[in-house]
Amino acid sequence: MVKLILTGLWVCVVTLGAVYFSVQMSLPKPPVDEATLLKEKSELVKGESINVPMLADGAVQGYFLTRISFMMDKEKIKGVHLPVTEMMTDELFTLLVGNKMVNLDNTKAFDLAAFRSNIKESLNKKFGGDYVLDVLVEQLDYMSKDDIRANGERSPTKQVTPLKIVEGAKVEAAPASSGH
Repeated sequence: MVKLILTGLWVCVVTLGAVYFSVQMSLPKPPVDEATLLKEKSELVKGESINVPMLADGAVQGYFLTRISFMMDKEKIKGVHLPVTEMMTDELFTLLVGNKMVNLDNTKAFDLAAFRSNIKESLNKKFGGDYVLDVLVEQLDYMSKDDIRANGERSPTKQVTPLKIVEGAKVEAAPASSGH
C-alpha cells in the first residue's frame, strides 16, 4: 500500500514538473529592446563644430553652424582609422552648399530625416560598408554675414542669435576615445 502511494506521488511530481517546463518553454521570449541592442553594437563618434559658408551671387552670405555626431559599428571600426571629421565636413559642404537642402526662406520645410539619411548613405558609400549606423544632428543653425558683423560691433549683452534650423539632440560625452 505504501509503495502504491509513493508511486502515485512520484507520478504526480513528474507530471507537474513536465507541465511546468513545457509551459515555460512555450512562453514567448521577452521582446528585444532594439535601442539597447544598437547601443551595445555601436560606438559614439562625437563630431566637431563646423562652419559651412553659404554661397550666393558669388559671395559668402552667411554660415551654417553645425555639429553632427555618429553612431558607428564597433566591430567594423576596430583598428581602422578613418578620417571621419574630414569626410563629414565634405558631406556637409555637398549637402548644404552643393545640394542646397536648406531653404533659408522656409526653414520649417527642412526634412531632417532626409538630411540624416543622405549623410549616412553617403558616408557609408565612401567608407565602403555599413560603418555609420545613425547620424545625430546636435546643431544646425544659420547666421548671416550681417548678423556676424553686428555681433562684433555690439556689446556682449546685445548679441544676435543664429537662426535655428534644427533643435539638436543632446549627445552624451563619449567614453575614452579609441582613436577614431
